[in-house]
Amino acid sequence: MRVAAQPLTTEDAALSPWWLRTVLIVMVLGFAGLIVITSLAYRNVPPIPAQVLDAQGVRLFTGDDISSGQAIFLKYGLMNNGSIWGHGAYLGPDYSAEALHRIGEDTATVIARQQYQQPLVALTPGQRAAVYAQTAVELKTNRYDAASATLHLTLPETAAYHRQMTYWTDYFLDPARNGGLKRGLIGDPTELRQFSAFVTWAAWASVANRPGENYSYTNNFPYDPHVGNTPIPDALLWSALSLIVLLAGIASVLLMFGKFDYLGWISAGHHVHPHLLPGQASAGQRALVKFFVVMALLFLAQTLVGGAVAHYRADPDSFYGFQLERLFPSNLMRTWHLQTAVFWIATAYVAAALFLGRSLRNDEPRGFAIWIHLLFGAFVVVIGSSLLGEWAGISQMLGQWWFWLGNQGWEYLEIGRLWQYLLIAGLLAWFAILLKLAQPETLSEPAAKPLVRLFLLASLAIPLFYTPALFFGAKTHFTVVDTWRFWIIHLWVEGFFEFFVTTMVALLFYQLGLTRRNVALRVIYLDAILYFAGGLIGTGHHWYFTGQSSFNMALSAMVSVLEVVPLTLLTLDAWDFVRTTRADCDVCGKSVAVPHKWTFYFLMSVGFWNFVGAGIFGFLINLPIVSYYEVGTQLTPNHGHAAMMGVFGMLAIALMVFVLRQTSSDAHWTRIEKYVKVGFWGTNVGLMLMLTMSLFPSGVLQVWDVVQHGYWHARSLDYIGSERSRLIEWLRLPGDLVFILFGAIPLVIASIKGWLGVHRQSTD
Repeated sequence: MRVAAQPLTTEDAALSPWWLRTVLIVMVLGFAGLIVITSLAYRNVPPIPAQVLDAQGVRLFTGDDISSGQAIFLKYGLMNNGSIWGHGAYLGPDYSAEALHRIGEDTATVIARQQYQQPLVALTPGQRAAVYAQTAVELKTNRYDAASATLHLTLPETAAYHRQMTYWTDYFLDPARNGGLKRGLIGDPTELRQFSAFVTWAAWASVANRPGENYSYTNNFPYDPHVGNTPIPDALLWSALSLIVLLAGIASVLLMFGKFDYLGWISAGHHVHPHLLPGQASAGQRALVKFFVVMALLFLAQTLVGGAVAHYRADPDSFYGFQLERLFPSNLMRTWHLQTAVFWIATAYVAAALFLGRSLRNDEPRGFAIWIHLLFGAFVVVIGSSLLGEWAGISQMLGQWWFWLGNQGWEYLEIGRLWQYLLIAGLLAWFAILLKLAQPETLSEPAAKPLVRLFLLASLAIPLFYTPALFFGAKTHFTVVDTWRFWIIHLWVEGFFEFFVTTMVALLFYQLGLTRRNVALRVIYLDAILYFAGGLIGTGHHWYFTGQSSFNMALSAMVSVLEVVPLTLLTLDAWDFVRTTRADCDVCGKSVAVPHKWTFYFLMSVGFWNFVGAGIFGFLINLPIVSYYEVGTQLTPNHGHAAMMGVFGMLAIALMVFVLRQTSSDAHWTRIEKYVKVGFWGTNVGLMLMLTMSLFPSGVLQVWDVVQHGYWHARSLDYIGSERSRLIEWLRLPGDLVFILFGAIPLVIASIKGWLGVHRQSTD
């Protein structure tokens, strides 16, 4: 049932056109900068030589071997075991850093014998310092000839390359020494040779000076002073200058909020009067509840798989006495952990958007419920098939079809290419349904047209900005792929999903009578200005050390700090959310104006975790000088868990709770609410325990080890498998148990009870 909307007032007059113009100006400038950085990535990539020769001119490997080695890296899911240039997983080593360190030690050993006729370990500290200084000179010298596309390796580098194959053969043999990979994962000599060629090239690119510069193609990442890799001055300079931009941005926006009291979610002096009442959902809206059952089950699966991933760090060769890696190796578990997170959050957003879209009109379009059933079936097929495909791909069951049907191997974009096409098709079908729902002539409230237009534009951006996932293949240059990959991970998720979520929450608040139309429009425009001002060009803060030049570092560092600014503003609306759940409606005379207490509690947790996870923990690792030592350490998943689960995950749960409440009668809701209450405290307390007891202290200690011993050491299995590191990993268990037992499971029960209640209504 819909209560009549409030009459229009002067506050509902058209907003100044400069709101929209400012958004467009910010987006044009932001995309212009982002496109420039992206185009420069193609020009400045570390070169892949056509051939690599040893000191005698004998060919060691070719550019095709390097590209094929990268495909091997992806085919076996190794980006969900270790990383290249800091990007990937944290169960295993950074392959490029490990290879670089071994090349450096082999070079130093040869120099020590040539100059002192003694092994390296027998030298005095002064002699070792001299040897390492000469080692740095040798490795920093760029011997790539662009004219002939030939790279010449020195004698020590050649010897190190040959030893790489032996080292990686041994690495893949024992799950206890590789973070829980399947025993003997790669045994084919050709594949091992190509994989060694790839990591040797990645190590060379990270130490050899870029032509005309005194730093490497990766801006001297990873940190390894023995080979001459130390922070470049640009990292310190732009970190310092970016702090000035941050303080200026915060001051400017706080001044605006102080001057204009109409900024913020809740209208000042505006009584709360709900337009939507629970228990009166249409047939099509009730059909959407099953999406949230799937969402909750995927959420539970993600938590269980995440617990297994954490266990692999604590005890990689035994899962309480069972050899789990034989069936579910760690790289598969982490792949599923990431993909189930994307799927359950996206499922909630898709279903909630359709629910809100249907609420915009009094009548239900013919066949709406049928389209919901068809879309649900499509989602189940894509989700289920892609997860099974990843298992089959990593298990090497798909042959040459691994890239299309199985596991592409790129972190966060692991699903096979076919499933990506189907996912985009499904999202376009979802947008078509929304477009049908929101036809201007069918709107029950014509005043909502500006809000609806923004909602539709944000919805269209979801399938549109996922398309960069199709711009690369298994053998595309790593730097180029990482550029487009973060167009998805950062720009799609943190940019356009953020914009979409803002419009959806604004539409929700408007339909609940919590805010006037113009207030909601101002919030959308302001958030778009603030998010896109820092978030578009700010995408480049992921590319500091992946083969792009220092120009990206300068521009991205100065702009990306502005991403923190809108997060600080969330605290200004916090009390309004609390007050709203307890407000009275002067018109209705109800003691509780909006019967969505737990929806708002989850929305409050979104604000808290946005500030903590994206704001505090995100800013902690954002500055170039910090990122240089930190990227790929446990501080990255510390930020990732707090931001991804705390923001997008909590919002998805908030939307689920809203739909369950709207589709449940008061009597039935009392049987669901207790599980929602437990789920609220379980997810928030469990997440807090994970961070404070394990992820944050583990990350701080790991970064300290980077500073003391070098990046390779902090990412090595010797460090990860040390007694202290494993103890901290075990300390994550209490948080995981609270999160699963008191967070995920009660929410699954709540969703199933909600669906059963809706099913009974449909059959009565």
